[in-house]
Amino acid sequence: MHRPGPGDRRRGRARVLRDEAEHKGDGEAVGLGATRCRDAARRHRWLLVRGRGERPLDRQLDAGAFAYHGSSKRPSLQPGELAILYASVWQAIFGVVEVAGEPEHDPRKERWAWRFPIRPLVLVDDLEQAPAVEEAGIFPQSLWRHSYIRLSGEQFESARALVERAGRRL
Repeated sequence: MHRPGPGDRRRGRARVLRDEAEHKGDGEAVGLGATRCRDAARRHRWLLVRGRGERPLDRQLDAGAFAYHGSSKRPSLQPGELAILYASVWQAIFGVVEVAGEPEHDPRKERWAWRFPIRPLVLVDDLEQAPAVEEAGIFPQSLWRHSYIRLSGEQFESARALVERAGRRL
């Protein structure tokens, strides 16, 4: 087996070699394809904060209004990852979305210059019927200063189940 040198570590080659070594002989394909498959299983889950105090969401929601999500910094989210939509003023979770593409930057904007496409999968049409964010074990104290946060697997699955019970698949 090739031992990675210092330069290999900087380019990420050490991770690929380590992954190959871990899976040789167990019947699983090795190399970059297998690494990508394992990476897909390790994708993060997110909460996207929508409708701030100065611009709260309306009670009645339209799925067409949720094609993008904005951020003040380059987003960490990757295409294919899933997220829960959170209405901050309402303190309710109301949708499940998939990140549908790479982040885009608009240098003309001073605030919210980054955005990425999202595709709604489930939506609660009426925020009066949306579950409270606390029901999913997510507490809103720190959410006001972020456009998105990472969720634990348990938080995401709990939120997803609540939204799916209250909403409709798109």
